[in-house]
Amino acid sequence: MNGTTSPFDDDKLHEECGVFGVFGHPDAGALTVLGLHALQHRGQEAAGIVTYDGTQFIAERHPGLVGDIFGKNSPHAEKLRGGNAVGHVRYSTTGGSMARNIQPMFADLAGGGIAIAHNGNLTNARTLRSELVREGAIFQSTSDTETIIHLVARSSFGPIMDRLIDALKQVEGAYSLVALTSKKLIGVRDPWGVRPLVLGELNGAPILTSETCALDIIGATFVRDVKPGEMLVIDRDGIKSYFPFAPQPERFCIFEYVYFARPDSTVEGRNVYDARKQIGAELAKEAPAIADMVIPVPDSGVPAALGFAAESGLPFELGIIRNHYVGRTFIEPTDAVRHMGVRLKHNPNRAKLQGKRVILVDDSIVRGTTSKKIVQMVRDAGATEVHFRIASPPTKDSCFYGVDTPNKEDLLAHRMSVEEMRQYINADSLAFISMDGLYRAMGEQKRDAKKPQFCDACFSGDYPIELTDVTGGRKDGQLSLLAEVA
Repeated sequence: MNGTTSPFDDDKLHEECGVFGVFGHPDAGALTVLGLHALQHRGQEAAGIVTYDGTQFIAERHPGLVGDIFGKNSPHAEKLRGGNAVGHVRYSTTGGSMARNIQPMFADLAGGGIAIAHNGNLTNARTLRSELVREGAIFQSTSDTETIIHLVARSSFGPIMDRLIDALKQVEGAYSLVALTSKKLIGVRDPWGVRPLVLGELNGAPILTSETCALDIIGATFVRDVKPGEMLVIDRDGIKSYFPFAPQPERFCIFEYVYFARPDSTVEGRNVYDARKQIGAELAKEAPAIADMVIPVPDSGVPAALGFAAESGLPFELGIIRNHYVGRTFIEPTDAVRHMGVRLKHNPNRAKLQGKRVILVDDSIVRGTTSKKIVQMVRDAGATEVHFRIASPPTKDSCFYGVDTPNKEDLLAHRMSVEEMRQYINADSLAFISMDGLYRAMGEQKRDAKKPQFCDACFSGDYPIELTDVTGGRKDGQLSLLAEVA
């Protein structure tokens, strides 16, 4: 993302992708379309599906939303023949939304074709890429996923599974990926388990996907989470589990619970909706305010606001109504209308706000631009006091593990104290949930500083995985692995 946000884009962090794979189902392509539709929140820039029909791989990768690409009477969907498929939705960083970066990425290797769909971010991809280019490799994209394909292609091992293991042992970073060959569907999570991956089943056909909501949409059964460092190999003989990597302390991304995952998903044994309500309840204990009502910043603030209201004994009201029908291609905004941006998505419910002291609950503050506009919008609608409560600690550091964050200097919490942030957004009070409060909401007593139970680097600056590609060892700025490489 660049420094200028579109009025159609929430001032939020963005997950970069979601994955889906199915093996041995006659409607594999159609199931993958539905699964990706359920994962649309994880990426809205582009979607792609690769199927195998017993004789050839068929790839359809296009920019846009899943429904627009593979909807009713779509010529792209009609081509997706075969009983095995992998799919991917993506959200790209600036410079990365070119067609050649759309996944799943496919390559014909000496042992046959392979398609890979990857969720995460490799923190040594630039280093590996430079080495591969010096050795004669020719890259067709600027995606870190292609680095994995080149490493697989150059591996001296024979079986594709061993070659993939060999490749992944050379990479650093966070990844959950699904790979499809002519005979196998393979799912892998990095040893820290930063990004989610689950195993499901539909009429005997195994399914791998980022979230359980993608299983629900097709009526599939949740089997279990793929474990950190685990490789599942699915073929006609069934499912085999391997742990080929050195074990590491589990560090699942805690922001999946705060914002990224769909509230109806169950992630790592926790229902996301319940987790967000509990975060709101903890926030109410830590930072109460004298007010007449609790209102969410829709939609992501709703569960936390419900928890806050229940814990504080205050009424929950929909004081802001969201317009769900504003898309990225609605109009090309100009400077003259840019100030209207927040009202394109949010409108105050004046009848509820007039003369009231309100507590606004949101999941995070990133740059603060949208928060500032929403506070002013609520004031203009007649609220006498606006108290802002945030269901995550201050986001002070960039993420390097698969989340599109601004440069560290663009994060409001990196530049300002909480009081300075309060003044900037013009709230009567501002409070964030503490790190220990967030961990308590997750069922932990507190954050273990010596061995954190989650990856919380965007709040703490504690990066569990090596950041090889960060110039000079600095830990600021988002890795633009999808940007053009000179």
